[in-house]
Amino acid sequence: MSEVQEKDNFLLYVLLAGAVAGGAVYMVKSSEHDKYAAAQSAIAEDASNSAYRNDVLHSGGSKK
Repeated sequence: MSEVQEKDNFLLYVLLAGAVAGGAVYMVKSSEHDKYAAAQSAIAEDASNSAYRNDVLHSGGSKK
């Protein structure tokens, strides 16, 4: 009796899973980009709208 060996597709499955995971990360990242457009335009208009401003209340050494 002759046995026929099946082709091992493990590498193909790993590459396919990586491509699907990469596509999912790209889709989530691109959808989150527009989420902060309003905040970005407000900060561009007036820098004091930023949470990272450098004033007395937010400086590292001062106490409240």
